[in-house]
Amino acid sequence: MRGSTITTDAVPTKLSWVRLKSLWPFLFEYRRRIVIAMLFMVVVKLASIIIPFILKYIVDGLDTKSVPDMAIALPLGLLIAYGIARFSTTLFSELRDTVFGRVTERAMRLIGLRVFRHLHALELNFHLDRHTGGLSRDIERGVTGVGFLLRIMVFNIVPTLLELVMVIAILLINYNIGFAMITLVAISTYLLFSVLVTNWRLSFIREANQADSTSNTRAIDSLMNYETVKYFGNEDFEADRYDEDLAHWEQARRKNRLSLFVLNGGQALIIGMAMTAMTVLAASQVIKGNITLGDFVLINAFTMQLFIPLGFLGYVYRELKSAMTNIERMFELLEKKPAIADSKNAKAIVVTDGAIEFEKVTFNYQNRTPILTDFSFKVLPKQKVAVVGTSGAGKSTLVKLLFRFYDVTGGVIKIDGQDIREVSQHSLRRAIGIVPQDTVLFNCSILENVRYGRIEATQDDVMEAIHLAHLDEFIKGLPEGINTIVGERGLKLSGGEKQRVAIARTILKRPPILIFDEATSSLDSHSEQSILAAIKEISYGQTSLVIAHRLSTIVDADMIIVMHHGNIVEQGRHQDLLELKGTYSKLWHIQKQHSQ
Repeated sequence: MRGSTITTDAVPTKLSWVRLKSLWPFLFEYRRRIVIAMLFMVVVKLASIIIPFILKYIVDGLDTKSVPDMAIALPLGLLIAYGIARFSTTLFSELRDTVFGRVTERAMRLIGLRVFRHLHALELNFHLDRHTGGLSRDIERGVTGVGFLLRIMVFNIVPTLLELVMVIAILLINYNIGFAMITLVAISTYLLFSVLVTNWRLSFIREANQADSTSNTRAIDSLMNYETVKYFGNEDFEADRYDEDLAHWEQARRKNRLSLFVLNGGQALIIGMAMTAMTVLAASQVIKGNITLGDFVLINAFTMQLFIPLGFLGYVYRELKSAMTNIERMFELLEKKPAIADSKNAKAIVVTDGAIEFEKVTFNYQNRTPILTDFSFKVLPKQKVAVVGTSGAGKSTLVKLLFRFYDVTGGVIKIDGQDIREVSQHSLRRAIGIVPQDTVLFNCSILENVRYGRIEATQDDVMEAIHLAHLDEFIKGLPEGINTIVGERGLKLSGGEKQRVAIARTILKRPPILIFDEATSSLDSHSEQSILAAIKEISYGQTSLVIAHRLSTIVDADMIIVMHHGNIVEQGRHQDLLELKGTYSKLWHIQKQHSQ
């Protein structure tokens, strides 16, 4: 395992600009702000075009020696105008960014929320296969990339191109054609070089992003399994694997940096050569008397004003490609269709009696060997039905199918006669409460973890649920009581304590159907009896399905179903099954011997 690496999904080799169409709704919502920001942008560009002309007249005014008074008065007014123009470019640039900032921030917020909702809409299989660390980096880079794209495309690319056209037109109309030719050749060479080299660099950007996601995934996966690492003393092993991923990241970043040096160096060379050629030509024109010294300053100002945004345009193109690479994975996530979706006319489920029926259900995971084959049973209204069997018999699969984390491949599951595929998933899951075998808590207080069962519940409702789950004595012994933070995934609590919180959460939900998936598996015998009493109290008069390992916890069930390899081999009440002296009887006697 020492040389193993975490694989990530392949990244497309070609950027899809069509995906950017999905950004327009975020811009359209604030179209008035965009119009105002565009007006500010026009003012900025006009002021920037006026500045070189002001400089020309200032220099020509200062160069006038025959009229001393004019030599003082004229430049003074122009200097004031120059200051106003400079201030205007800064002021209106800030106003533009401030006005448009709301658009960008809202777009980033909305698309981040959209991705978050979409991830929750995706099926269980996606989340079983995901790499959390890499996924979080993909989303973070994607949302940031969207903000960059909106700012750059609206206020940098189009204005810069517009400014380039205006400057070239001024040089072509007012001065020697050589200035315009140098400018056109420089721009064409610059853009061609930037496009070719930037496209060449894309593979290095992708490699660096993938290495970053992989190393982040490795770190988070290791830290989330902190206790396991400690149990087996594998700190050095984990550090070596993480360092191996970091080495790949370092190498990818080095390639990225060296390729950036080639790009920046080439762009600087082209700009430097063009500016030198423009200056030499302008100086020669002054010597020949074809233009004034003020014209020389104007041409140099325009040259700098031309190539500074051109240099920025190269940066923009480079970063635009990088941003598009960053948002590829996010767009792929958004384009991924949930495998489990509500039907077109799905309605809210109506639960009156809480009867559950599995009718000739067949199911298998991703075309593997069937877990359930022609599987049928009923849970009558208000009944407590237990499902037992050896590990791998398919007991927990029943729960996943009932919650519709997966759809059956054959047959039908009904609640009060309603096919669960024809009702909305939200209403279905609101109607079912579960105490899972593996309880995972949020990194917040005990109070908030219990209240998660019913967000709008009052403090009194929460305390009642805590009391019924026999958590109150434990909470009284905590320094911060009910406000105690449980830690990430509830690591600060023992297995039994976490399970009690899960039971309290389900009690607070008060659903018409209850499921207990080995709900007392982490409890000692004394605690188990207390919890069983609470479960019996809250499940009285409600339909409940119990997935059980300890047979002693379900002796009072109305019906016990014994599973083996996805089939029902026995069913009946506890005493009846013991008398059969079959599978259930063997399991019972084995557990009884182990408990003695």
